[in-house]
Amino acid sequence: MSGFGPKVKKNLKAEINVVPFIDVMLVLLVVFMIAAPMMTQGIKVDLPKAAAEPVDTKDDEPITVSVKKDGGFYIESGGEGLGGSRDTARPLHEIKDIVGKILAAKPNTLVFVQGDRSVNYGVIVELMGELKAAGAPSVGLLTDPPSH
Repeated sequence: MSGFGPKVKKNLKAEINVVPFIDVMLVLLVVFMIAAPMMTQGIKVDLPKAAAEPVDTKDDEPITVSVKKDGGFYIESGGEGLGGSRDTARPLHEIKDIVGKILAAKPNTLVFVQGDRSVNYGVIVELMGELKAAGAPSVGLLTDPPSH
């Protein structure tokens, strides 16, 4: 019975085999590389053209231009009307002139647009374009938070 010799103990190795881990990570990398472009696609919409950039919040006293249901433009800063009463509707070229003068004195002043829900989208975009042409470094849209 030569097969039943003395038992030889093998030394155990405490090593982790990382090859399966690398294989799994490479498969996940390929899956995310394929899936990421699909997640960023959206519905194609023909949007109006306007020069707009993201808003930087640096100034304390922004200018707010409001558009009411009737299409009238109103301008205020710090709760006060600019160049007259804040309840007086003004033509778009006058709003552009007022904003241009303020921005000439304070170039980093923020300009916000507050439009009524029923106002035509094109009117808001036209206003934003005029504000950018007046020299506004950024134009932001004001909204109400959703109610749950």
